[in-house]
Amino acid sequence: MNVHALCLHTHPRMRTHTHRQMWETYLFIVALSFAYFSKALSGTYMKSAITQIERRFDLSSSLIGLIDGSFEMGNLLFLAVVSHFGAKLHRPKLIAVGCFLMAVGSFLTGLPHFFMGRYQSQRNSFTCLYHYNFTFLQDSSSHMWIYVFLGNAVRGIGETPVTPLGISYIDDFAKAENSAFYIACLQTITLLGPMFGFLLGSLCASLYVDIGYVDLETVTITPKDARWVGAWWLGFLVSSVIMLLSGIPFWFLPRSLPKQGEESKLPPSTPTQDGTENSDATSHQAMTLAEIAKGFIPSLKKLLSTPAYFLLLCGSLLKFNSFIGLLTFKAKYMEQQFGQSAARANFLIGVLNLPVVAVGIFLGGLLMKRYKLGVVSGAQLSFVTSFMAYLLLLLQFGTKCDNVQVAGLTVSYNGTPGVVYNGNLWSECNRDCSCLAGEWDPVCSDNGITYTSPCLAGCSSSTGYGKNTVFHNCSCVLSSSAPEGSMSVILGQCPRSRECSRSFTSYMAVSVLSSFINSLGTTPGYMVIIRCIKPELKSLALGIQTLVMRTLGGIPAPVYFGALIDSTCLRWGIKKCGGRGACRMYDSDMYRVIFLGLITCLSGSSYFFIIAVIVLLRIQFRREGDTTTGQPPHSSLEIELQTPPKTTEPLNTPKEIEVIEMCNLLKIILFHCLQPSRSRVSLDLPFTGQTTCISS
Repeated sequence: MNVHALCLHTHPRMRTHTHRQMWETYLFIVALSFAYFSKALSGTYMKSAITQIERRFDLSSSLIGLIDGSFEMGNLLFLAVVSHFGAKLHRPKLIAVGCFLMAVGSFLTGLPHFFMGRYQSQRNSFTCLYHYNFTFLQDSSSHMWIYVFLGNAVRGIGETPVTPLGISYIDDFAKAENSAFYIACLQTITLLGPMFGFLLGSLCASLYVDIGYVDLETVTITPKDARWVGAWWLGFLVSSVIMLLSGIPFWFLPRSLPKQGEESKLPPSTPTQDGTENSDATSHQAMTLAEIAKGFIPSLKKLLSTPAYFLLLCGSLLKFNSFIGLLTFKAKYMEQQFGQSAARANFLIGVLNLPVVAVGIFLGGLLMKRYKLGVVSGAQLSFVTSFMAYLLLLLQFGTKCDNVQVAGLTVSYNGTPGVVYNGNLWSECNRDCSCLAGEWDPVCSDNGITYTSPCLAGCSSSTGYGKNTVFHNCSCVLSSSAPEGSMSVILGQCPRSRECSRSFTSYMAVSVLSSFINSLGTTPGYMVIIRCIKPELKSLALGIQTLVMRTLGGIPAPVYFGALIDSTCLRWGIKKCGGRGACRMYDSDMYRVIFLGLITCLSGSSYFFIIAVIVLLRIQFRREGDTTTGQPPHSSLEIELQTPPKTTEPLNTPKEIEVIEMCNLLKIILFHCLQPSRSRVSLDLPFTGQTTCISS
């Protein structure tokens, strides 16, 4: 070793080559970390802007779910090709192209704002004595949402090479002991992306959509109003710039690097005509595409015929569906159930849920290392933590707020609760008024009852301007239980009760606690999937898992979650052209039961598969004569798979371990388990690494 060190120190050519390799290594790690951060930020920002896009384009929740799923559609178009053939090409430049496409996609998503004209939250607040003469006009911007769909799909295409090629590049040149450190840095920085994504979403949601173009004093709605639209487009432009910058360093990196620790054994490789360096990888790159693809079908058959993997895949799919639905509509649930603004909902997710998820993932990995947990023990730990978080999810059914009292929707005009909604907002007190029944311009009376418009409240006059407008002589207020002489209403929906605020505090406490407990099982649960199959099938196993999760989870889950949420709508808005717009008011009780109920059913069903996997693994271990489940990861894997004890490289390679990010960010959640979601789960994780088979 002394001779080796002396030669390396004294040989100028070797020393220069080593220093250059170290510089390129660190540059790639920093650049890839920034790219991971950027794509996580843009993915979670899309989730945070769902409500704003829905209102701006007057879309239903099911359609906005389809738009959100377009990212997965674009990603799947090239995922298999890039994952299989990308490693044979110039990986850093492919990553650079991916970053550029993500930047273009984000820019295209925000572009429609500049062609849609000014946002009109309402037409005008008319009184009972005003006679409507309203004509519906053709809305030229009614189909501009298609550009949001296409932009999100392009962003999905661009994300395809970043994770798999970045991980494989690190694994090819880094030592095993260094890879773990490099990957840890990647994951740490990646977890910051979702947090900043939600914080950016909070900031943009608090700004009016046409900020800088209109006098904010003339805006009569507040961020808590169902018609409020924040500056959704601004966040996409910001993320576009960040993505563009993150791709620049990759253009200057070589096609490949020599393996760390092998510099002294082999002389520096000679440059080729294109300026790159030859390495052992070039022999693999010379393989034809036909030779590379030849063993795909046999490997796929062998993989799917592995019982443990197939059961894990089914359980993971159910978990991922529940997570995607939660991640997509969690902020909206907080708005509708507890009366929070979109800005505050996104802010709380970013500063409360995500930090505890990061701590939980770290502690989970520490537990696995400290106690040297094997496959079965890891699966059991992941199951226990996930099930504990599932029980906390059930508690959320009890944290609720009553429906807002709206005359003709949830209460009668006399204030009697229990009105069955039939679309008829007319009463004796407003029957002589010439009102537009479909208008949503809520006003609040002193008795806490909200009326859908000043006209339907029977108001005959008004004073004031903008947000300070007050309507007087309201006949429907007089006929209700209002105090004597109080016949006036003010603009806006009546605020929630104090009991609702206390319920929201309880909800957030349970949500944060469940996020932490569930994240403890992220690392152990993910390790199960890469250890329940043979080493040569690991890369394919992770690729198939990602493909299945995104095809059967990332795309359909937001759509059917959105469709069920639409079924709880009590009052729909009206587009300029007369069609049905975005929902203005939901039945809070039905929303809670359907939203949490669907998440609970999907997550609960997954545990049948998870328990079966644990039983199957225990039987395998007993058959091989292993009576313990706490062996080190490598020895457990060797016993389970009956592989030779002597291998040339660790079975638990960083490449497979860290492809978790690709599963995570669904993206969200996730991306995801966080991601992302972009990954993610039946519990309340805004963004975690849990696209794992066990803990998702």
